[in-house]
Amino acid sequence: MDVNEQALNLHYELQGKIEVVSRKSIETREDLSLMYTPGVAEPCRVIAKDYEQSFRLTRRSNLVAVITDGSAVLGLGDIGPAAGMPVMEGKCALFKEFGGVDAFPICVDTKDVDKLVETIFLISKSFGGINLEDIAAPRCFEVERRLKEICDIPVFHDDQHGTAIVVAAAMLNAAKVTGKTLGQMKIVINGAGAAGIAIGKLLISMGFGNIVMCDIHGIICEGDEGLNPGQEEISHISNLNHEHGTLADALKGADAFVGVSRPNLVTAEMVSTMNQGIVFAMANPTPEIMPDEAKKGGAAVIGTGRSDFPNQINNVLVFPGIFKGALAVRAKEITEGMKIRAAKALAALVTDDRLSAEYILPSALDKSVADAVADAVAQEAREQGIARA
Repeated sequence: MDVNEQALNLHYELQGKIEVVSRKSIETREDLSLMYTPGVAEPCRVIAKDYEQSFRLTRRSNLVAVITDGSAVLGLGDIGPAAGMPVMEGKCALFKEFGGVDAFPICVDTKDVDKLVETIFLISKSFGGINLEDIAAPRCFEVERRLKEICDIPVFHDDQHGTAIVVAAAMLNAAKVTGKTLGQMKIVINGAGAAGIAIGKLLISMGFGNIVMCDIHGIICEGDEGLNPGQEEISHISNLNHEHGTLADALKGADAFVGVSRPNLVTAEMVSTMNQGIVFAMANPTPEIMPDEAKKGGAAVIGTGRSDFPNQINNVLVFPGIFKGALAVRAKEITEGMKIRAAKALAALVTDDRLSAEYILPSALDKSVADAVADAVAQEAREQGIARA
């Protein structure tokens, strides 16, 4: 059996990858009185008088909602909320396994921004954080922006920011391996959707250098017509030399390539025109260029989204720790500073004596990563004065 058949059989066997477990068994009348009626009335009264006590008297302080509309699911596209549920359950399992964070999947059957925002806001008092997942661009930008304005808990679109943080960490170490100087790099990002734009913004804010965004039509330049709001925003701070042309044109002399787009778009010949190129080909399951082809073109460091090649660039290195840290200090939001601090902490886990072209990130199965990321996020929140616990 291949991995798809094995996964399908496992899902039939499990009938769901997560379950709700009581934190205290109910075996006596006293247990029943304390866990439910009449005793439960007292924590209710306390919370009614002091909203902040809801984070101490219920599980919401460690509970994240993983929410999708099913419009951009894991390389499968718009398959709808019900079909997106296995991915949301999987995400919840990863939250618990790697970060010790409880998470609950919620699939919302609407693509209307107003309805989606209202629905998420109305249920937000049950949770300590909101993880938006697999919502198509450009709608996802508006949904996240509006929720951050009205919710009093962190709202984080992992497809955007989780991807950006892990790419930034990988890029920091890849630059070390190749001797490239931050601030002087030319980095080409192919795929100007949610992930690509977030990666571009974070790399720019971290001072990597000139970021050149490309989409299906080629290089994106300030002043181009037909850009969506997210592309329009990043066009003002990227492509500093106002280049035009194809992806192949953009890669000439580039220090790095980041692909969050489609399979087989990059050739060995294109890589050969780069400057000792760093190639992060992250389309799944088939990357923009296979590692052997990238090597043939002279790539110095190669990463993919896959676990069967070195340098897997995987969001699981980020989101459990991001939320664990934010929840621990009751941060209202996840700021740019927290993302940068997380990226640097993740990169630092690969010590200089272990760093190499084939080892720029910790293993996705390394469960110590979440604690290191969480500590960095919590410390940054304290320093910014946004910690509430």
